[in-house]
Amino acid sequence: MHPVPNHTPSILAVEDDPVLGAFVHEQLGRCGFDVTWCQNGQQALALALGNAYDVVLMDVLMPGLDGLQVLQQLRQRSRTPVIIMSALGAEQDRIAGFRRGADDYLPKPFSVDELHVRVEAILRRVALERGGSPSAPAAESDPLRFHAGRQDVSYDGALAGLTPSEFRLLSTLHQHLEEPLSKAFLYQHVLQRGYSQHDRSLDMHVSQIRRKLKAIGYSRRLLRTVWGKGYVLSAEAEA
Repeated sequence: MHPVPNHTPSILAVEDDPVLGAFVHEQLGRCGFDVTWCQNGQQALALALGNAYDVVLMDVLMPGLDGLQVLQQLRQRSRTPVIIMSALGAEQDRIAGFRRGADDYLPKPFSVDELHVRVEAILRRVALERGGSPSAPAAESDPLRFHAGRQDVSYDGALAGLTPSEFRLLSTLHQHLEEPLSKAFLYQHVLQRGYSQHDRSLDMHVSQIRRKLKAIGYSRRLLRTVWGKGYVLSAEAEA
């Protein structure tokens, strides 16, 4: 069964390694996806901007225009979901990817099942967004405004520049003000996959939200870590 009914999801896979690239192309094709594979950044950028892909799988290390540079240029004109693929332990690559607007990362090496689950999770989120997911209710005293259509928030007229994943996370926390939400809940509800202690996607999304809210001057509520539990969006004055 395809993740998005009546539509064959299209995926752009960007991987310069011929063995891994052929593997990704073949395995996702067997899962029923329409896969385009390219092996360099310049071609990837042209394809991503010229076609309506549902997901882009982006390798980081490529000669010439690397994956992070492609992502940065792509984000100037497109909100197509991007999953970056990086070597296990290359934390700086993942942080840089999230800073440039990546929606998720897939550590190498990965299995067919892991690849399939990550792609399906992104597609489910896209399907929900296209169906018109509601925005988070804004408290009367809270000047932070949620814009469901743009998948972003604003404060005093300035947009934060959130990614769709960051918007969903902040919306969920805002719907549960002052209530700590566990990482397991947030992974399932926001990222739509199970929680693993080695998966730092959620932590990185939280870090990016904090940075972006600070950049637009918003401080009425803070996104706090509740040690041993998860995260909470709470009033600035709380200890």
